[in-house]
Amino acid sequence: MRVIFLDLDGTLLGEDYSPEKAEPVISELTRRGYEIVINTSKTRFEVEYYLNAWGLEKPFITENGSAVYVPEDHFLEDVVRDVANLRRGNHWVMELGRPYPEIKAALDEMAGEYGLKYYGNSTLEEVMAFTGLPEKLARLAMIREYSETIFRWKKPGFEWELLKIGLKTTRGTRFIGVTGNTDKGRGAKALLPLYSSLGKVESYAVGDGENDFPLFDVVDKAFIVGDLSHPKATNISSIEELLEVIP
Repeated sequence: MRVIFLDLDGTLLGEDYSPEKAEPVISELTRRGYEIVINTSKTRFEVEYYLNAWGLEKPFITENGSAVYVPEDHFLEDVVRDVANLRRGNHWVMELGRPYPEIKAALDEMAGEYGLKYYGNSTLEEVMAFTGLPEKLARLAMIREYSETIFRWKKPGFEWELLKIGLKTTRGTRFIGVTGNTDKGRGAKALLPLYSSLGKVESYAVGDGENDFPLFDVVDKAFIVGDLSHPKATNISSIEELLEVIP
């Protein structure tokens, strides 16, 4: 079984955030028998929007490894129930991060000193301006469960202050994510044993930012879109090129 973890922003998605660009890649990976797992900084609600657009019902990992969502009946129930914290709708959930209210409260305390702007203290219009998201997706992005995204800051030092209270910062392509003590690699490590319960697994990952590096560390084969360098990752120019270099 081949499992491939895919980032969204900058990897599957272009600047317009449309799901259409990635449809041929998703279709071809599915045809080749890959088990697709979205592993992203985006929220559950955003990921569900894209999975619905692509006609996929698969496990996915949200908010930089903060939670793993597994559709019911995707694995044996006894196997999933042993590792899941709760049920949400038709998904089992493995919670790996910190609750959003804790993260927002910490940022609210230091927002004035460091000039921080993030989802929790921004209007819908500001979020659209910072991210370039259309209104529908901006609204979904603002429904946070386990993390925040810092769009703007006036001076350094807040990352160290967050670390002192047990919160982790991770730099993406443009922004800084704030989570509990988790990352995309931890999310993948939580999910891969479920696939291993079905048979031997060969794991792949594709991303474009520093927040993907922990994911690259835990898979068999990694690919990075763009010019960043990671010792385990092969550079590719686009997600379309991926299809030329994997079986």
